Amino acid sequence: MDIFIQQVLNGLVLGSVYAIIALGYTMVYGILGIINFAHGDVLMVGAMVALSAIGVLQNHFPGLGNVPTLIIALIIAAVVC
Repeated sequence: MDIFIQQVLNGLVLGSVYAIIALGYTMVYGILGIINFAHGDVLMVGAMVALSAIGVLQNHFPGLGNVPTLIIALIIAAVVC
């Protein structure tokens, strides 16, 4: 039963990510009238910046907790993208 609940949660999270990406495409198409396929590239750059920031923060500030590290990494990724 634990595996079933975990898979349901995994499906909800993945579905939410797909929905956010689809909403981004829809908003760009609705405003500009063209499909901008660079939307995925911007998402990838943001993910890479956040991952790199997490690695740097964990190496240079090992006493910093996981939650503050994630918040700082998300802020850095938002500034870059």
